Amino acid sequence: MSGTFVGMPAFPKAAHEAVHNATLRGNLRHATHTIRAKRAKAVTEVSDWAELREAGKRIKDHTLRHLDRYLVQLEESVTAAGGTVHWAADADEANRIVTYLVKATGETEVVKVKSMATQEIGLNEALEAEGIRAYETDLAELIVQLGKDRPSHILVPAIHRNRGEIRDIFAKEMSEWGRPAPDGLTDTPAELAEAARLHLREKFLRAKVGISGANFMVADTGTLVVVESEGNGRMCLTLPETLISVVGIEKIVPTWQDLEVFLQTLPRSSTAERMNPYTSMWTGTAGSGTTDSDTADGPSTFHLVLIDNGRTDTLADEVGRQALRCIRCSACLNVCPVYERAGGHAYGSVYPGPIGAILSPQLRGTASEIDSSLPYASSLCGACYEVCPVAIDIPEVLVHLRERVAQGGQVTQKGAKVVLKPAKGHAAERAAMRAAGWAFTHPAALRTGQRLASRTRRFHPRTLPGPGMAWSASRALPTLPAEPFRDWWQRTNGGRTEQGVADGGPSLRGRAGGGEDSGK
Repeated sequence: MSGTFVGMPAFPKAAHEAVHNATLRGNLRHATHTIRAKRAKAVTEVSDWAELREAGKRIKDHTLRHLDRYLVQLEESVTAAGGTVHWAADADEANRIVTYLVKATGETEVVKVKSMATQEIGLNEALEAEGIRAYETDLAELIVQLGKDRPSHILVPAIHRNRGEIRDIFAKEMSEWGRPAPDGLTDTPAELAEAARLHLREKFLRAKVGISGANFMVADTGTLVVVESEGNGRMCLTLPETLISVVGIEKIVPTWQDLEVFLQTLPRSSTAERMNPYTSMWTGTAGSGTTDSDTADGPSTFHLVLIDNGRTDTLADEVGRQALRCIRCSACLNVCPVYERAGGHAYGSVYPGPIGAILSPQLRGTASEIDSSLPYASSLCGACYEVCPVAIDIPEVLVHLRERVAQGGQVTQKGAKVVLKPAKGHAAERAAMRAAGWAFTHPAALRTGQRLASRTRRFHPRTLPGPGMAWSASRALPTLPAEPFRDWWQRTNGGRTEQGVADGGPSLRGRAGGGEDSGK
């Protein structure tokens, strides 16, 4: 299992294969529609949802603008509470740090809280290469790990699996990872959950090292927050002697009070719950404020690994940086018609769906085939923006990234120069944009082209010609007028010499949108 699936085919090819999988589409349709309906009901119960959404957006934007200051404050707060902060510029450095910290304990096993950051950097694979086995404890992540699979959803990583498939995975694979599945295991949810509980309980009680991510980090107190629905996270955060938290630098909020907003919006947007069942918070090490650490709850050693891994580059983009507001609720996935049909694996990233389509190309760049295709993995319907609890305008960023891909692919820095690497597969698009740009700056040529297009309009095709035009086959091209607007304006003196005006008919003002027929 790999966290970053670079090397996969571009999204259109991967999605083409996925849409022909009837079982996958059925699983996705049932799950996303169920979550979507529950979320919509939970949100309508809150009278000030729009205000909460705006508050979350402003808190995140303020924090990102002053990220340098709040990160330094966070380090000071964590250190004062007995923790140790490590800084990682990229995935390789983060993996080296975590591997070193685990080896320093002498342990060869770790238990993990569900963490997209560790999947992003491929931590499990890095630990395995050093002889350290990482056990996923979230139920869905356990299913993915046992099935040698990949996560396909932010909230429900095994959303592409049905109960029968999960039963088969448990029965076949559990014995290789620890306690085997019970004989005669059925696919009822209660039995599957009990099998997972018994399997994981042994690991919780044995593990000396826990690894987590965090949903939020509070700068002024050094507190980290994990929200989850099963209780496995709390077991990982309190039972091990050493806790290593791997968190992206964007997960920070300035004050404890800021959590109030997100602890209202995140549960409703993700699991459609009014309050999250398990919200775990920890500040530094157990016993840091007591005289006897043996009587305190939680780890005696705490490490925080802060990872950049492309986030600083994303922050430098005035349009794209809003993706860093994301609180990983997955609401955008559940309303996206493209995700519902293609599934998460087609995105080639641990961040699937609409948010993955704008986040992955910024964190990883657009040099690879899969990353350069992701900004096009959308119909731009805008449903993702409507449900986002921090008001990320995903369609705006998608269009922005499409422009980057078409113009030159990946932006790189060489000394004092900013260089655009050539993009593959967009030569015709770039040529068309250059031709349009030239025409708009040469009025005489634009006028000639408009007249020629109007006079030859009866010969124009009704749809876009050429092979591979399945999308446009059912969409008619707009009909050109009999004469360009510029010619009409000159001929009629701005509409004042039209027959209709002379006879007291509708004036140009009515035609331009001021009359009663303007909305028809």
